[in-house]
Amino acid sequence: MTYKNIKFSVENSIAVLTFDRPEVHNALNFETIQEAKTALTNLAADDTANVLIITGSGGKAFVSGADINDLKTRTRDDGLAAINSSFFKMVECFPCPTIAAINGYALGGGCELALACDIRIAAETAKFGQPELGLGIIPGAGGTQRLPRVVGLGRAKHLILTGEIIDARNALEIGLVTAVVPAGNLERAAHDMARRILKKGPLAARLAKVALNASARVDLDSGLMIETLAQAVCYSSKDKLEGMTAFLEKRAAKFTGT
Repeated sequence: MTYKNIKFSVENSIAVLTFDRPEVHNALNFETIQEAKTALTNLAADDTANVLIITGSGGKAFVSGADINDLKTRTRDDGLAAINSSFFKMVECFPCPTIAAINGYALGGGCELALACDIRIAAETAKFGQPELGLGIIPGAGGTQRLPRVVGLGRAKHLILTGEIIDARNALEIGLVTAVVPAGNLERAAHDMARRILKKGPLAARLAKVALNASARVDLDSGLMIETLAQAVCYSSKDKLEGMTAFLEKRAAKFTGT
């Protein structure tokens, strides 16, 4: 399928979604969101990838935020429609693990998109922030909910209420990202991480993601029940038999995702 505002590819079970509007620092407008939703919907349906990398083109920005020209025209009804939030929720709940490869500005909606991914790797040149209050709006696409869960409520309040922009090293210190690499190594680092995940049982990875996501939403007893049910599915899978047999035979496992 041909896209105008994104690039999308799948190779060796790794899908790469690249936001490709470098002239506006990969800002998100309605058309871009719809294209990205279509790409992920198709990917989930054909089951050709076990890891998804999300990044931005041009080297200066991951996603600089929502396109202000587009945002300026949005009404109360558009806000209630949760245009950006619904896409970020799709990313968060995407069946396979997701990696944000953050290669520049990740501001506003860009930071919220990164927060929706499972793992965040940043180039040394990356910048993060939630400057929405300066525009008279709030981080309304998950920022007020996911940011506190990742960095803690106090730091989230500081970042959102002040609009402070932080660099990659600061982001690493507060746990917003888990790795910082030289800008020229970001793509390789993201693919290396993807390949590490691919060596694990794909069914187990998907179920672990479900259980981990639940940990931020439900009470402990409910979370433990979800974990137990996920483990029961793993116990009855071919991947469990293969993984344990391979371990005992001291060889690499050949998982099938079943």
